[in-house]
This record gives sequence, structure tokens and C-alpha cells, in this order.
Amino acid sequence: MNIREWLYYIIFSLLLFTGCIQKSLEEKENPDAVTPVTITNIKFEPIEETFELNAITIYNKKSTLRSNATGTIEYLDINPGDHIRKGQVLFTIKTKEAAALSGINIKSDTSFSFKGIIKVKAIKDGIVSTISHHKGEYVQEGDELAVIADPESIVFLLQVPYEMTKYIKSGQSCRISLPDNRNITAKITSKMPAMDIQSQTENYILKPEEDEKLPENLIARASIIKSIKKDTPILPKAAVLSNESQTEFWVMKLINKNTAVKVKIKKGIENTDKIEILEPAFSESDKIILTGNYGLADTAKVSIKQNKE
Repeated sequence: MNIREWLYYIIFSLLLFTGCIQKSLEEKENPDAVTPVTITNIKFEPIEETFELNAITIYNKKSTLRSNATGTIEYLDINPGDHIRKGQVLFTIKTKEAAALSGINIKSDTSFSFKGIIKVKAIKDGIVSTISHHKGEYVQEGDELAVIADPESIVFLLQVPYEMTKYIKSGQSCRISLPDNRNITAKITSKMPAMDIQSQTENYILKPEEDEKLPENLIARASIIKSIKKDTPILPKAAVLSNESQTEFWVMKLINKNTAVKVKIKKGIENTDKIEILEPAFSESDKIILTGNYGLADTAKVSIKQNKE
């Protein structure tokens, strides 16, 4: 090896050595990255487990308006959905006798007072639900003319599968979620005597506790309490992780200021935002990761940031 080759070798070795030193210094200046997290603690408080079912609005009180004569409907000035007043004329009926005399000139006979026009009036305030006959149609005495609903009788019809009826109790309150994202409270008042043969559901009547002006046949969701526990260990739902098949559950617990370990848990009842922790027995001083826990490996390095209120 000549002098020039020696010089090249020495320069290359120096450059390689310098690079190694620089890399070592950078590793010391940039320690392993840590994950920023927020923490929470076990709380002992009540929790409810609920399930949701469809509830449909109906008018619980309806009256049938019937014809009080046989003849032809001559006047009709109402439509489904109209609000009517007690005493309002809804139909006029020309009797068959009046129709038979229509070709005879009886106007000149002042002693003949028969007109043959019968007025059918509303017996109370209400809303026109359905109209069964229209102008020009022939009706018999006692035929249904219209159905009038009592606007104050709006209720929800709760459809309950038979196996879930054990959770339904008379006088029980529940939350009703309306399609416009409003929530109201209703009380279970009674059960219908027959079961729906096709869906195998029983129908319960829910009466809104507030005066709600709701249309008939509105589909809402009723939240029914399945079980409730008092003073039980609770964690926010976001603190609990699981595998893809939902067969294993765990939390990430801090064992010191900067290290979190994986702790398997056994869940109890849960709702939309809380989970009961049956095992292990955590204390209120244990620090459980609330956010930043997703994807953390066991014995992960973390840094705690202030929780957002």
C-alpha cells in the first residue's frame, strides 16, 4: 500500500468515526418519543343500563261521527287534519224523502214545512282524523262519516318484544328521543290486551309528561332502563380498549410519572358514555389514561397533559 492509499484509508476512517460520534450525540440529545395523554380516575357512582325500542304516536281518544239520516251528502267543508269546534256544522245530508219530493212544486204551499236537510254537527272540539264519505255520496242512517281525534290524547305506542316485557313496569318513566333531536319524558301507563301476531310484540301506552303538540304516526325511540346499580366503580367509555372481536378489554394504567402498563379488566353494565369495572379493584387514586391510549403498547412511555374541562 502506497502513501496515497494510506492517506485515503486514514481520511475514510476519520470520517466514519466522526459520523458515529455525531449519531451518538444526536441520540443523547433526542430521547425516545413519548405519547401525550390525559388521565382519569375511577369514580363510585350510579349507572344505568338501557335499551331502545320504537314508539309511535297515536291519538288515544277518537270519536266516530255517524249519519243520523239516510240520504245524500250535500255539504262538506272539512279535510283531514282540520281543527274543528263544538257545534260546527261538518256535513249536511239531503234525506231520501226530500230527494223524492224534489220534482214536486211545494213552494206555493205555505203549510208544507218539510225541508229534508239534516245538519251533522261536531259534538266537541277535535281534529279530523279521517273522512269516510264525501259530497254526493249516498249514506245510510248510522254510517260512519268521519273520525274525530282528541288533540289532548296524544300518546306513544311502545312496541315491546315479548322477551323484553319483564323490564316494563306500569308507572315507569323513560326518555323519548324525537326525530328533531329533542328529548322528552314519558310514563308507562297501561298495556294493550293483545299481542301483534306477526311481530310478536306487546304494545304499551306511554303518556308524555309535558304538553306536546305532536302529529300522529311519528316514530320516536324510547330508552328503557334494563338495570341500575348504585355506588359502583365507573370509568368513562373512552378509557376502555378492546380487541377487534370484543372478547378482551383493558385499560392503560400509569405505574409512575411516565410509564403506562396494560391492565385487563372485566366489564359490568354500560351505557353511552360510562362502563362499570368489575375487576380488578381499582382505587380512586389510580391514574387511568383517558385519551391518547389507542394503540399504546404495554409499558409505553407517556407524558401527561392537562385534561380539558
